[in-house]
Amino acid sequence: MSKPALRDDVRIVDTTLRDGSHAQSHQFTETQVRDTVRALDGAGVEIIEVTHGDGLGGSTFNYGFSRTSDLELVQAAAETAGQAKIAVLLVPGIGTAEDLRKAADRGAQVVRIATHCTEADVSLQHFEIARKLGMETCGFLMMAHRTSPENLAKQARLMVDAGCQVPYVTDSAGALLMHEAKDRFDALIAEVGDEAWVGYHGHQNMSLGVANSVIAYQSGVRYIDGSLCALGAGAGNTPTELVAAVFDRMNITTGLDVMAALDAAETVVKPYLNRWPKIDRNAIVQGWVGVYSSFLLHAEAAGARYGVPVHEILRRCGELGYVGGQEDMIIDVAIQLAKTTGPVTEPSTAAVADLVAG
Repeated sequence: MSKPALRDDVRIVDTTLRDGSHAQSHQFTETQVRDTVRALDGAGVEIIEVTHGDGLGGSTFNYGFSRTSDLELVQAAAETAGQAKIAVLLVPGIGTAEDLRKAADRGAQVVRIATHCTEADVSLQHFEIARKLGMETCGFLMMAHRTSPENLAKQARLMVDAGCQVPYVTDSAGALLMHEAKDRFDALIAEVGDEAWVGYHGHQNMSLGVANSVIAYQSGVRYIDGSLCALGAGAGNTPTELVAAVFDRMNITTGLDVMAALDAAETVVKPYLNRWPKIDRNAIVQGWVGVYSSFLLHAEAAGARYGVPVHEILRRCGELGYVGGQEDMIIDVAIQLAKTTGPVTEPSTAAVADLVAG
């Protein structure tokens, strides 16, 4: 196993069509995927991630059903891309080895295997399978704020020893302050930097995605994620077009055409947005107390159904330490809050459905 060759100073990975699926309630169409891939490919993005927000196999009652299956969208993306590689997300326990094989058959060349930041051991067999399939491998250590830099580095070591080429500091809650992010970048690079690149995936809940991306590069991180129009869970991701412009001002080569990236955001993605991720009270609470960004729409639906403030649901989820995969517990939190804050109100089924759809 070796580090993937880098074309430029840093590799910007776009996750509009995966993390952005959360904000779109997983309703991407094949046409939207093709149009977005074509624009990103033309702007010079080398890796484009395409799946349900929760990865392969995520289209379920618990996480939300996709309009179009992952495999169909992956195939459409692979058929459309010219120079770009198509990546998929796989969360062990949601997606399976068979899902990964099918995605590879449909044209996926990169897999990003995601676990909670202290549970890298559940990913080891998946890295082995991915390497046998000839795929480039990245490892997402999600909710990176929930463990120390030293332990995060140990988890990255487990992934790299299993075949991961790019372990990520994944700020799933957008909670990492700049010094906290740097401590984690430094720890991972010290542990595995001779054998693997290190990546950073940021969210905008505390409005630090771009700032942390700059610190990441300065620390030696060479894979940095973004999404057009910041489309993603919570307050959204580091905006691809913005980080491309910032890096260009810093004379850091990304291989991206800044004007083409801006055009992709403005003329391709913006017109189909159901909701534009924003830094409002709910999103800030997520970053402040460290709540998984994809909880936002689930909390909004629960708040509407049980008549309790969404930010209080999110705050309680943070106090309880809930992580990705525990979305079903959001309903329990809402019920308990309703019992203590007042009578339960039941809006119409249509109203709840409209809210969830953005």
